[in-house]
Parts: sequence; structure tokens; C-alpha cells
Amino acid sequence: MSKMLTVVARVRAKPGKEEQVREALMALVEPTRKEAGCINYDLHRSQEDAALFLFHENWISREALDKHLQMPYLQELGAKAEDLFDGPVEVTLWDNVS
Repeated sequence: MSKMLTVVARVRAKPGKEEQVREALMALVEPTRKEAGCINYDLHRSQEDAALFLFHENWISREALDKHLQMPYLQELGAKAEDLFDGPVEVTLWDNVS
């Protein structure tokens, strides 16, 4: 049986690219929320650092997440990452324990 998976992904915009990154990340929200297996997909921005963004995501299974990672809109953003992001996207996977 598959179990729910939580993803936390942190993205830091390059200096001067904060609004471009916000727009690019916002463009992922609507199509991702429509994907089979997406429970929630929420984008946050730090109150203390306008260049720092965080996705909090829940998926019904690892398989659903793996399908998400292959979506064309995510692949397209990945191709622009070097120009927009200050370093790699930090992704951690979590299991609910309570």
C-alpha cells in the first residue's frame, strides 16, 4: 500500500530575479494542483528574505510525486533554474508521524 508523502522544497532567487522567480513558481501552482495524486501544493515566501521561497506539498504516494517531476512545466522551469535560482533547489521528503 502506498503512503502519503510530504515534500518541502526551498528555492532562493538570484539577486534581482526575485519577482521573475515568484512568477515562475506561481505558474506551477494551478496545473500541479490539478494533477492526480496532489493533495496540496502551497507556495510560501519568507517574511524575512524576499528571495527565499518554499513549497509545502503533499502527495498520495511517491509514484504520484515521480509523475509530477516529469511534467513538462516542471521540466521547463528546471531548464531556466541556472539563470533564476541562486543555487540548487533544496528538497526534503517527509513521512507524517502524528
